[in-house]
Amino acid sequence: MEMHQVRYFLAVAEELNFTRAAERCNVAQPSLTRAIKLLEGELGGPLFNRERANTHLSELGRMVKPYLEQVYEQTREAKRQALDFVNLKKTMLKLGVMCTIAPDQLVDLVCAIQSRNPGIELEIMDSSAEKLEERLIEGDLEVAIHCPAANQKDERLHYMPLYREQFLVVLPAEHPLAAKNGIRPGDLKGLRYLNRINCEFNGYAGALWKEHGLTCETAYRSERDDWILAMVASGLGFGFMPGSSVSHPRVIGRPMIDPEFWREVSLVTVRGRPHSPGVGALVREAMRSRWLGRTALAVETEQGAEEPAASQ
Repeated sequence: MEMHQVRYFLAVAEELNFTRAAERCNVAQPSLTRAIKLLEGELGGPLFNRERANTHLSELGRMVKPYLEQVYEQTREAKRQALDFVNLKKTMLKLGVMCTIAPDQLVDLVCAIQSRNPGIELEIMDSSAEKLEERLIEGDLEVAIHCPAANQKDERLHYMPLYREQFLVVLPAEHPLAAKNGIRPGDLKGLRYLNRINCEFNGYAGALWKEHGLTCETAYRSERDDWILAMVASGLGFGFMPGSSVSHPRVIGRPMIDPEFWREVSLVTVRGRPHSPGVGALVREAMRSRWLGRTALAVETEQGAEEPAASQ
C-alpha cells in the first residue's frame, strides 16, 4: 500500500466521483483509477460500487475508510513534525553538562541559541564526566560539555575545546596562605581536605600531592561545589577546584603550583555519528560564544593553523 493510493481513495470517498477526485488530486483519471484498483487488489475486494451516476463506498470501503484516514493524517503529521525538526522550528535538544561547570559559563551559549534558534527547546542535564560519556556512547545524549576525568580522552568521542582554566586551592579569605600568589602542596600540610566527589582529578591529584610532600586528612566529601565552598568559608578545611567555580564571597582561590593542574572543557559528540540539525546549531553557537572572556579554543586553533598558510 502506497500513500498516494490512500490519498486517491480518500478523495474519491469524499467526492464520490472519479473525475472530480482526479482533478482534486491533480492527476489523470486513468492513473487515479489504476491506483484504486491496485489498492482494491491488495485489500481483497472492491472499495466502491460504481453505478453510472451513483458511485458510493462498498461495505469494505466503509470499513477501511476510518483506518486509512488515520494512516493518512498520521503520515502528514509525521512529515510536518519532521520538517519542523529539520528546519529548527520545534526541536528538543538534550545537552549534557558536567556538574562541576558553573552555570555562568553557559549563559552566553543559552542566550545565543534562544536568540538565533528560537525553535530549539534546550534541556540541560547535569552529571559527572564519566556518566555523560557513557550516555553519549549509548546514544542517550547527542552532545555534552565536559572535561574528561584527569583529561583522559576517549577515542570514540570527538572533542571541540572551548576553554582551559587552572585549578585553585580554595581557602577562607582570612587564611594566612591567602597572602601567597601560588600554593605548593607542601604548604597545605596539616590542613584538612574537603573533597569534591566529582573532581576531574580524583584519584590522580592525591598521588602527585604525596610526591610533593602533602599528606592530609579528608574531612568531608560532597557532590556539590556550593557545599564545599560553604564548608571552606566556615574554616573546615581547604578545597581544590577550577577557578570559575570559586564564587563564594568569604573564600579565596590561589593557583596550585609545582605541580599545576588545568582542565580543558570541550563540546563533545560521538566520533563519526551523524548528528541532528539541533546539534549543528548548538555547535555553531558554541564556536561563536565567549568562554572565560575568550574565543573558543577550537576556533583559535583553526585560525592559528590558517595564518601560516595565508602568509605563504
